[in-house]
Amino acid sequence: MPVTLTPVPLNREDFAPYGDVIESAAGTTAAMNAARFERFDDLCTVEMQDNARVAVSIARCLVANSLPYRIDMVERHPLGSQAFVPLSPATMLVVVAPAGDAVQASDLRAFVSDGRQGINYHRGTWHMPLIAFTAGQEFLIIDRVGDMPNCDVCNLDEPVMLLEG
Repeated sequence: MPVTLTPVPLNREDFAPYGDVIESAAGTTAAMNAARFERFDDLCTVEMQDNARVAVSIARCLVANSLPYRIDMVERHPLGSQAFVPLSPATMLVVVAPAGDAVQASDLRAFVSDGRQGINYHRGTWHMPLIAFTAGQEFLIIDRVGDMPNCDVCNLDEPVMLLEG
């Protein structure tokens, strides 16, 4: 019988051990462009090691997923943080486990965004690869690019079924 996870609402406090929640409700605000815009600054910490640089990319979902969703593996990025921000309102399911050498199915926690939140995984945080529930959904990615590989994969000791909240 697989382990089951039911996502809880994503919020800054509960997600803090794993990364940052990126949303306009957080951070310091400042007026910009003759006060026609309100700017929300410093919403996440971009972490880099070695001679890497920050890359900004967009990913588009080609194959939509649905729940329940079976998780057999997680990944981590030991040399840099990784952020995903939906470019249009979309619920994100985020499954994470603390940084460390390995991860067990029982270490996983699941969060569901409100459709406008993005996330930034801390360097080394184990997480489920990105999934989306609508083909064509796009995500802005803020990631590390460098000469050294930055993705470790861990196959879970038992499968985990991600259920609807």
